Amino acid sequence: MHRKTLLATAFTVALVGLGGIAQAQTRTTTTTTVITVAPPAPRTEVVPAPRAGWLWAPGHYEYNGGQYAWNEGRWMHERSGYEYREPRWVQRGDGSWYLVGNSWERRFDDRQARGRDSDGDGVPDRLDRFPRDPNRS
Repeated sequence: MHRKTLLATAFTVALVGLGGIAQAQTRTTTTTTVITVAPPAPRTEVVPAPRAGWLWAPGHYEYNGGQYAWNEGRWMHERSGYEYREPRWVQRGDGSWYLVGNSWERRFDDRQARGRDSDGDGVPDRLDRFPRDPNRS
């Protein structure tokens, strides 16, 4: 009986020890870049005239390889049912900087209220040949 208790205790200690090793490995393999230097002022760009079905995404700085690199503005296809959020740098309370935006967010409108529209392209699922692909109707 004493031998079974001792064996169970040893097994439990071994499992707890392995869990600690796995957790420690996860911490050491996770890399997070903390940016403490403010980005440069945005460059001045000439915004082209509007084009139907297209959206102008302004240029912005991205942090890569220990320095800021400028990404030129570019045209992007509009996505029905979505709004584009322009990229911008935000400073946290601890003084670090992070990039937000540069993404599409779903927009709710009257067309979506009239029927389920899984991909947000403005075409109800019952009429949409590709109900999960916002780029095809």
